[in-house]
Amino acid sequence: MSLSAPTKIVFIIAIVLAILSLLPAIGIALGGLGAYQYWLLLVGFVVLAAGNLLKGI
Repeated sequence: MSLSAPTKIVFIIAIVLAILSLLPAIGIALGGLGAYQYWLLLVGFVVLAAGNLLKGI
């Protein structure tokens, strides 16, 4: 299995999702986002992993 570097947009999307998932943990509530903080972090990781595993993404 060969890995490739993710594109900048995939990396930025993963970072934004990770930051959005951490905001409720530090006390910043954004319209009920706290209920989905685990899922946002998981989706961010999956997006980043897909960017590494799939070439051209």
